[in-house]
Amino acid sequence: MRDDLMRRVLQTGEYVAATGATVRGAANRFGVSKSTVHKDLTERLQTIDGELYRKVRAVLEFNRSERHIRGGIATRMKYKKVDNTECL
Repeated sequence: MRDDLMRRVLQTGEYVAATGATVRGAANRFGVSKSTVHKDLTERLQTIDGELYRKVRAVLEFNRSERHIRGGIATRMKYKKVDNTECL
């Protein structure tokens, strides 16, 4: 594996493990697509660093389990914002 690719995978994995960031958040932070981050964290990281992979996998599972809650909160905020602007 190329050195720059391996470095990106490790940096992304360490970032997600340390901050609990979502795939989307990590993609924004490192300037790559969500698909790239997902492939890096679920496939490439496993072959590079097994211990870091297990930590990242736990974070990804947690984020996945709360995904529906975050979506509901975002929708609620969206409609609160719409209601407030219509009153003006």
